[in-house]
Amino acid sequence: MKKSFLVAWLILSTAVYSCRPSRPAVSPPSSGFVETGIASWYGQEFHGRPTSSREIFDQNDLTAAHPTLPFGTMVLVTNLENGRQVTVRINDRGPFVKGRIIDLSYAAARLLGMVGPGTARVRLEVTGYEPPAVELRSGAYVLQVGSFAVEENARNLFQKLQKDFPGVYLSSFQTSGRIFHRVRLRAATEAEARQLAEKLTAAGYPVLLLRE
Repeated sequence: MKKSFLVAWLILSTAVYSCRPSRPAVSPPSSGFVETGIASWYGQEFHGRPTSSREIFDQNDLTAAHPTLPFGTMVLVTNLENGRQVTVRINDRGPFVKGRIIDLSYAAARLLGMVGPGTARVRLEVTGYEPPAVELRSGAYVLQVGSFAVEENARNLFQKLQKDFPGVYLSSFQTSGRIFHRVRLRAATEAEARQLAEKLTAAGYPVLLLRE
């Protein structure tokens, strides 16, 4: 999720922690699955935060976000611009930017030689499946439109959104001694959250969807 130019779709939920489930909640995809498109990457900004699968994101792990592939899917990613390859495990949702098919961790992007450019044309091939370790449950949704170290920037965006999105609000978050000011909205259902996310995306705003 390449900083402010990427729409990230990250769904969090309360989780029941246990040993690996006896069977996955969804059927693993066929090993014949192939997809070609643009890849992007995300790293430090999300390092240490929960992913959609409820795992903690580690930018140094070989993982990735995909819009639809089940969590635990193993994918061989080939950079079609230089021939480099890496195998990643899907543990997150995203990207929701037209034309982009996968968001890679920093480590995966570095091995593919695409950290500098930010994006690259890739081919995805499903190679296996490893069931996720946690089970998701439903909850309320929060859409994050921005996170700023400078409070004034957050307030400017908040005021800009108020007219079309009256439910927008500000919240603060502290990590590693730094305070981030976040611009957010709430949604009661997934359908409402998706509708808001699509409206925000169409207006040119990056969206991070969180499930409480």
